[in-house]
Amino acid sequence: MSKEPQTMLLEHHLKALKLPTILREYAAVAAACKQERCDYASFLFRLTERELIDRERRATERRIRDAQFQVIKTLDAFQFASQPSINEALVRELLRGEYIRKKENVLLVGNPGTGKTHLAISLGFAACSQGKRVRFISATGLVTQLLEAQDTRSLQRITRALQRLDLLILDELGYVPFSKTGAELLFDVVSHAYERTSIIVTTNMPFENWTEIMGSQRLTGALLDRLTHRVHILEANGESFRFRDAQKRIKKRLSTP
Repeated sequence: MSKEPQTMLLEHHLKALKLPTILREYAAVAAACKQERCDYASFLFRLTERELIDRERRATERRIRDAQFQVIKTLDAFQFASQPSINEALVRELLRGEYIRKKENVLLVGNPGTGKTHLAISLGFAACSQGKRVRFISATGLVTQLLEAQDTRSLQRITRALQRLDLLILDELGYVPFSKTGAELLFDVVSHAYERTSIIVTTNMPFENWTEIMGSQRLTGALLDRLTHRVHILEANGESFRFRDAQKRIKKRLSTP
């Protein structure tokens, strides 16, 4: 059965106004309201509420994609009991996102395999859900991008994109030392973010050893000065989750006849 001209025109208008949820659901909502004898205002409220909820969901999904998390991890899956050195109360407070509004940083410092990246992603995921623009990248990956952008004269475009973020997550700082130019480019990112953009850093190196990464005591001091001015520090000094899981797998294989 062909649609009435008025219905076709209505659907055309809804497409032009970019209201896909109302377009998809107006007929079902109209039928429900007719049965329940709702007034016109109630009908309109139901439609616009669904459109708004759906729009917020799509926006959140887009922010999560743009953040480029290596995997999606939430705090519900983190085993605080296995890492008692981590301040659980502070993590749950940070999950509310107030530190981003205050332009504060978070440093997760400790042994490899203790869940620092998991916590960083959990905080970033929560920030996306709160409407914040987030980017997750390894420290080495960011420096590599910056060096390549400098060679292709596109550095300004990347730095502008970074400056539009609400939260930048730098993972695994300390695994690979940077060249002099790379260290300077990383410092420029942190310097521009200072009191404008929150930064989360995960690292396995204590602060006194950061000179090994940056290659310069002066540059290291300036970097730490900006990162630690307004900062929350989480220490993870427990046993590696990965090492513990590997031991369990080995033990299971040895016990299997």
